[in-house]
Amino acid sequence: MRTNLTKKPTIVLVDDHLIFRQGLKSLITFENIGTVISEASDGIEFLNLLTISPPDLVIMDIEMPVLNGLEATRQAILANPDLKILILTMLNDKTNYQELVNAGAMGFVLKTSGKQDFEKAIQAISLGGNYFSSEILRQIIVQQHQNTSTNTSTPNTSNAQFTARENEVLQLLCKGLSVTEIADKLFLSAKTIESHRSTLLKKTNSKNTINLILFAFKNKLAEL
Repeated sequence: MRTNLTKKPTIVLVDDHLIFRQGLKSLITFENIGTVISEASDGIEFLNLLTISPPDLVIMDIEMPVLNGLEATRQAILANPDLKILILTMLNDKTNYQELVNAGAMGFVLKTSGKQDFEKAIQAISLGGNYFSSEILRQIIVQQHQNTSTNTSTPNTSNAQFTARENEVLQLLCKGLSVTEIADKLFLSAKTIESHRSTLLKKTNSKNTINLILFAFKNKLAEL
């Protein structure tokens, strides 16, 4: 067993398929990348759990009975703004990933992903970063392009100019690193990195880090 985290995150699993939950719980436990403190089979059950013991991280399925993952994410973030949510999904052209991003999701991982992908996703989001399975990221970018093409009111910020340091911070954010990790890597203070991140958000008209990352990939400022 191994872990790159000084403190294992507490995790709630939300998925209506018991066998899948059991398999994911076993993976998380065996690889020592977190502690599953509770499970829910739908959004309502999950929201009730939050009132008892909020976790460090939620791993949330999209398609569930009673209350789906999108609405459960919206309500959970409204009640707990600092809650970290990783979305479980299958490749599906009908899924509106941008809505999930706007609701507060910090990353997406395919339910068919292997151990390494799940481990990277859990660790990145637990540390305050973001994570996308590459296939999902491509699909989100395609959806964004389609939405932009049909929305003439969307501001054109593709010509935003960045300093060398801002670009360096942007590249590291796109790799899923948190502000603290970037500060350590560049030997700067977290306050300085946060200042660069805020400037990047303003220059790209992005409302949060995950939208900034999507902007960078969509405009080919970073490579998938």
